[in-house]
Amino acid sequence: MIQRCAWAHEPSIMQVYHDTEWGVPLHDDQKLFEFLILEGMQAGLSWLTVLKKREAFREAFDEFDPQKIARYSDVRVRRLLRNARIIRNRLKITAAIDNARAFLKVQEAQGSFQKFLWGFVDHRPVINAWESTRQLPCTSKESDAMSRVLKTLGFRFVGSTICYAHMQATGMVNDHLVSCFRYRQLR
Repeated sequence: MIQRCAWAHEPSIMQVYHDTEWGVPLHDDQKLFEFLILEGMQAGLSWLTVLKKREAFREAFDEFDPQKIARYSDVRVRRLLRNARIIRNRLKITAAIDNARAFLKVQEAQGSFQKFLWGFVDHRPVINAWESTRQLPCTSKESDAMSRVLKTLGFRFVGSTICYAHMQATGMVNDHLVSCFRYRQLR
């Protein structure tokens, strides 16, 4: 029997996400942007809720194209607020637009968003060795630093907990339990 992290214990969208995406080092700017937006949308909700709405978010937010999102108008915001297939929170939607604008500025200044983000972990994944989900932190010194800097650059919904979840999702940190089959694969 395959050993997985406890949160991915039953066959579901969560298990597929765990087995194929979570913790895989990601260096594609647009995918990093997608995860940043989704993590912000998740604030106060379950990740399962976001995963179930992910395809609807992709459609509603132009495949997470930051160039397009940065140009969204008030009319587009109102249309998004009427879209029952996504999380309809005005603050989160307008934050996604602000984040697209800030993302483009970082890309222009740094050459790439991934180069900028991965700098918080010295351009290589942090490999943890947790034996229990109770050991998993919600933040780290790296996520604290990332949050501080992102906020100064105009990003919103990027608190340290959201940044740490982003780091886990995009493989900047390997938080698979040591008993999980993905831990060894991603090491």
